[in-house]
Amino acid sequence: MNIIAWVVLGLLAGAIAKAIYPGYQGGGILATIILGIIGAFVGGTLYTFFSTGTLQLAATSLSIPGLFIAILGALVAIFLWGLISRNAT
Repeated sequence: MNIIAWVVLGLLAGAIAKAIYPGYQGGGILATIILGIIGAFVGGTLYTFFSTGTLQLAATSLSIPGLFIAILGALVAIFLWGLISRNAT
């Protein structure tokens, strides 16, 4: 997938995940894009693990199912980031 598709998928997945996740997350547009891209990797890796039983670093594609998986991965990334940043302060 090319870099523009990664940015679009990251922006969509990160924005939707931030809207779904309760509470205040902070961060701007760049944080949302990075969060969505990380979510695409987390979601793709978890999907690959649960469907095949092997742990591979994989990302989702720019499609409706790929966006859904990236949103789920971004939700996991928001949760983990909240745990890390809450303990750091």
